[in-house]
Amino acid sequence: MILQKRIKCITLVKQRNLYDTRSKIDYSIPVRVRFAPSPSGYLHLGGLRTALFNYLLARKTGGKFLLRIEDTDSARFVPDAVDDLVSVLSWAGLSFDEGPGKDESLGPFYQSERTKIYKDHVDKLINDGNAYRCFCTSERLQQIRNIAQKSGKGVAYDRHCLYLSQKEIDQKVSEGIPFTVRLKTPEGVVTVNDLVYGIVEFNDKHIDDTILLKSDGYPTYHLANVVDDYLMRITHVLRGEEWLSSTPKHIILYKLFGWDLPKFAHLPLLLNPDKTKLSKRLGDVKIKNFAEKGYLPETLINFVALLGWSPDNSKKVIFSMKELISEFTLEDIGRSGSVVMNDKLDWLNKQHLLHKTESKDGLKEIVNLLKASVKETFGERYYTIQNIPFF
Repeated sequence: MILQKRIKCITLVKQRNLYDTRSKIDYSIPVRVRFAPSPSGYLHLGGLRTALFNYLLARKTGGKFLLRIEDTDSARFVPDAVDDLVSVLSWAGLSFDEGPGKDESLGPFYQSERTKIYKDHVDKLINDGNAYRCFCTSERLQQIRNIAQKSGKGVAYDRHCLYLSQKEIDQKVSEGIPFTVRLKTPEGVVTVNDLVYGIVEFNDKHIDDTILLKSDGYPTYHLANVVDDYLMRITHVLRGEEWLSSTPKHIILYKLFGWDLPKFAHLPLLLNPDKTKLSKRLGDVKIKNFAEKGYLPETLINFVALLGWSPDNSKKVIFSMKELISEFTLEDIGRSGSVVMNDKLDWLNKQHLLHKTESKDGLKEIVNLLKASVKETFGERYYTIQNIPFF
């Protein structure tokens, strides 16, 4: 329902029978996928699920799982967010094959270190007549928004700067007037063939001339995402459903550059029990918080795997990582939002803990977890228990 409302308000022309239009993929062909978070906060449930689904697809097909840091929004940058991200991925058992500090042949993997690459691609779009400089002030853009809102129309840029002469453009640039670079959206319907939502068509009349390069010289998500995915040879893009409405812009860019499209798969929303969208800014959804509360990594991986995915014709709910890799398919991802239920998480943790008690190694792991918790809680008094021979 949330997806349908959003698409209806923004761009949808029509959406056919979704399950009938899902494309199939050949799992014998290795894929290249990426997890590309922004370090504007700490890794949360939604981010972990996105990383996991990409990881599972890579491991199932014998492909590659990349980590890319999309750090072009300096205003929202959290200094220790990247360290937290790498630490949590390691804790969860999601090792990446290429990324910061690991096989950087297609790097760098920090977008802030790739600004020249983006500028070169923007210049090509401008020279080909597919993008243009926009010198409009924030005040003028706000006026456009106000007029559109009063008239009940969708907010869209009026292309004022598209019609500037080259002489006017050169004059403004020489005067040092700040500018952004906008995509010149072509006419026509854009079709997204999504591996989860099927064929969705978007009308160009509702696709704004989006900003590709900001006035500070940094790219927006739309430009950097497309350029990096192509240069890093990404074959499949798995990301949250909130990006489905932006995908037409990305497809337009791929076509303007003359590049082959990757396959897209958008994952359903995560919801609170009251069916509102789960937000990383609300509640206790940071992965480190779950770890600190004693949830096992196996538990959390099992839990997020079942948020939107379940194996066909199976009632099984307890999975190891090996089993998830074996059984995971994109065809088994649903379209409805998935409700995050903490009582189910507690139950899964109990099952995984009980499973560990069935082996000596598992028992030792539980004891080590308890000892670490006691040490953190009691500090120096920990010496009274640290040498107790549990086995």
